[in-house]
Amino acid sequence: MEFEAKWIAWEITRRCNLNCVHCRSSSGMEIDGHPDFPLSEAIRVLDDIAAYAKPVVVLSGGEPLLRPDVFEIAAHGNAKGLRMCLATNGTLVTQEICGKIKAAGIKMVSLSLDGASAPVHDNFRNQPGAFAATINAAKLFKENGIQFLINSSFTKRNQEEIPKLLALAKSLGATAWYMFMIVPTGRGEAIMDELISPADYEKLLEWHYEMEKHEEDILVRPTCAPSYYRVVLEQAKKQGDDFKRRTLKFSTGGAKGCLAGQLICLIDVDGNVLPCSYFPKAAGNLHQQSFKDIWENSTLFAEMRDFKGYKGRCGSCEYVGVCGGCRARAYAVSGDYLGEEPFCTHVPRKFKG
Repeated sequence: MEFEAKWIAWEITRRCNLNCVHCRSSSGMEIDGHPDFPLSEAIRVLDDIAAYAKPVVVLSGGEPLLRPDVFEIAAHGNAKGLRMCLATNGTLVTQEICGKIKAAGIKMVSLSLDGASAPVHDNFRNQPGAFAATINAAKLFKENGIQFLINSSFTKRNQEEIPKLLALAKSLGATAWYMFMIVPTGRGEAIMDELISPADYEKLLEWHYEMEKHEEDILVRPTCAPSYYRVVLEQAKKQGDDFKRRTLKFSTGGAKGCLAGQLICLIDVDGNVLPCSYFPKAAGNLHQQSFKDIWENSTLFAEMRDFKGYKGRCGSCEYVGVCGGCRARAYAVSGDYLGEEPFCTHVPRKFKG
């Protein structure tokens, strides 16, 4: 199947103990009309997904550790043959939590770390002590043999931290480090003027290419940065590198940039199935449809999978098949999810705009 569901992020709660500047769902301790669903509903959704596909399922939020039944959810998914993972800010992790993570069969935990020092990370997360707590979580995971990766999100306020965060992730023993390029949705809309400039965005992707070429100790990948696949092709050709080897090294489930609605999706706390974590438009709802029906028959997903319908520079780009542009960023900036990637500097050969 060309468009197989391989990775699902699942917002099992919108509650969160932090108040991060870039939060896609504007999470907080007040649920504001988006209550947690019961365990029975979680089991129904997992059964529905497992009957159709066997994707990676990342239990996310908000902060998923605020749900007392998070490990029951993970254990059930694991029993159904799903690869269950957990995305946490790390501040609630203890030795007891580590034991429950292992008992539930969770395969990987992702931690969010946006600064290599307390002043930077705590500013990003709007919470003094967040940095120390997350570093402690990483150390506990390492001590308990729990595989973890580190996600780092960047704006102008912390882009100078990028190489420092890579070094920190390696020193902590992370399996992978993912460089997230912010998509301004949710609370992130308020920091639109803090987005990394298109010129710096391009330079960072070129830096990542050179870094990755020599990095052997940790898996690295830019995320929400589909233009990287174009940069890889351009730089590999320019430098005579082996593109196929490099693509397989950093690719997760598909040899192209934007995978939203093609190999990945998000299920929000209300049961809406969205193309990705940063795309606030639903393809369907699991209270009315099966996951299979939404994945295979959604008009939104069909439009996103049809590259011929893309507009602007993306519509005429020679790299559309390996990049595709960030559909969520296009939607956030222009209101048109089929529009061109607003932070890409490339001008296609056939572009006549």
